Amino acid sequence: MPLDILLPFWGDPALLRETVASVLAQRNGDWLLTVVDDAYPDESVGPWLAGLDDPRVTYVRKPVNEGITANYRTCVSLATQDVVVILGCDDVLLPSYVDVVLAAHRAFPDAAVIQPGIRIIDEHGTVVLPLADRVKLQLLRPRSRVRRLLVGESLATSLLHGDWLYWPSLAFRREVLAATEFRDGMPLIQDLAIVMDIVTAGGSLLLEPTTCFHYRRHGASASSATLLDGTRFRGERAYFELAAGQVAALGWRRAERAARLHLTSRLHALTLLPRAVRDDRRRIGVLLRHALGPARP
Repeated sequence: MPLDILLPFWGDPALLRETVASVLAQRNGDWLLTVVDDAYPDESVGPWLAGLDDPRVTYVRKPVNEGITANYRTCVSLATQDVVVILGCDDVLLPSYVDVVLAAHRAFPDAAVIQPGIRIIDEHGTVVLPLADRVKLQLLRPRSRVRRLLVGESLATSLLHGDWLYWPSLAFRREVLAATEFRDGMPLIQDLAIVMDIVTAGGSLLLEPTTCFHYRRHGASASSATLLDGTRFRGERAYFELAAGQVAALGWRRAERAARLHLTSRLHALTLLPRAVRDDRRRIGVLLRHALGPARP
């Protein structure tokens, strides 16, 4: 059973080539790769992929740019295998990734989502551990040295306290992902939103402790670029309000409190204050309003 790797592309072609090279270098060759080009202005990717002459690699170029959420939907529509990954176009698979994910799926075939172990790399490929990721990996993510299946209100509460997922590394059961719609208007918190929709519908998440993925963190990312201007935090507030109602309807009171407090999101805003003081003092008020504003009843 091949692992279906869908790769929505809009970004640096050099980083994409590194990502594709990491797929080609998998010890387990049981995979299919589909690159979906969202009409990126540099058209060199298609000829380069064709030059690989690998029947497992497919290239699709859209005639016009449709945006990341639409491209996610396109990727899911092209999936054909039981287990699906929507890979970031600047991330790197370690050589064991396909082996680890397929073994985890065989052991827990009913798990809707698999979160494997990850490391953070910077734009140069150096392993790093920024403060935000130190919090996610060392404080927020449930700890386990063995595979651990999470489900229900406890999982929802944990994720709403702080999103410890790494979207491009996640593997999904195709039938679950295809049945769960991406939400419009939430491109920067789309990962948490769709996993929460899966969890509230009864889906489970498998924590796989084996490190097999390098997640790239750099200042040019969409999420980094929208921090100081408040765009990301406005989107987070809107989502947490939605999520609070979603879990309240299930009677999940602890999860509802976690959503209304969104404590980690508030603390994140506070950590950015020194950067705002240094780079743009006009953003101080934006960060303080998010960090200290009242929780909605």
